[in-house]
This record gives sequence, C-alpha cells and structure tokens, in this order.
Amino acid sequence: MSETKIDLSQYHNSLSRKHQIIRLIWGVVWPLGTWFLPRSMGMNWKRTLLRAFGAKIADTANVYSSAKVYFPANLTMGEYSCLASDVDCYNVAPIRIGANAIVSQGAYLCTASHDITDPLNNLITAPIVIEDQAWIGAKAFVGMGVTIGQGAVVGATASVYKNVESWTVVGGNPARFIKERTIKE
Repeated sequence: MSETKIDLSQYHNSLSRKHQIIRLIWGVVWPLGTWFLPRSMGMNWKRTLLRAFGAKIADTANVYSSAKVYFPANLTMGEYSCLASDVDCYNVAPIRIGANAIVSQGAYLCTASHDITDPLNNLITAPIVIEDQAWIGAKAFVGMGVTIGQGAVVGATASVYKNVESWTVVGGNPARFIKERTIKE
C-alpha cells in the first residue's frame, strides 16, 4: 500500500474566470427565464436562451424547463432530440445529442470527474455522444467519454461507463448488454 496522502489544500479550479462568469450569468438567466413555463411549453424561447449562450440546437429540439444545462456552449442537439424534465446535463466537455434521441427525466450526463491518481484530484473531462435515435432511460447515468450508439437504449437507472453498441439495450450498474433492439414494421 502506498503511503501517499491526499492534500487538497493546494487544489485549484482549472476552469477560467471567463467560464465561471458565464456560468454565473447562465445560472441566473435560465431559471428566471423559464420557471414560469410548464414542462414542454415555450420551446422557441428556451432554444433562444440556450443559443444566446452558445448552444447549437436544431429548431425542433426540446429542452424542458427543469432540465439543467451546465454550460450551453458545450451542447449540441439534433432535430427532434429531447432533454426531458429534471435532466442534469453536466457538460464541462461537449455533449452531442443526435436527431430523434431522447434523454428521459432525471437522467445525469456527466462529462467531468477528478483524477484519482493525482494527489490534487485535478479535473478531467471527456465528451459524451448520444447518437441518432438513442434513448437514455429515466434516472440513468452516462459517464464521461461515453458514446451511446445509434438506436441504443439505456434502461432506467442504468449506469453507463463504457460505450454502448448501436441498436442494443443495456441496463444495470454497471450497464450490461440485455438484448438487441429491433423496431417493428
């Protein structure tokens, strides 16, 4: 066993002051600008707010009022994609959500963590990609650096730490293959 000790007294947040100021302003604008809109109403307004802070969002994408987007400039959403109620989109690194992809209520998309091999636990990041027609179930967790393949389904409450193959269904913690996904004609 190692005798190395963790000493966080020297930890320094690696995010720039500009990033922090944008986050502060965004943290006020989104709740004040959307709290009065129930669930999926006012999508044009919500897309406008997100775009004003740098998000790249298709005209048909849906973001529910209670969804939390950490840094809009790191969000890309395709046609008919959706961030449902209470989704936590912690996008310190980019998150791309493809066309017709759904992130269900309460899901957590996490692009950052801390390096547990570093005595200062410095921040590490990696993007998340959710390809076209994929579905992230309610209260699922998707970790940094993960790609959810086209048409894949992540079951409710699953925890995904590795890429998910296209047109498969995964579930559990950690998420494991359950079956192939087929669409009825």
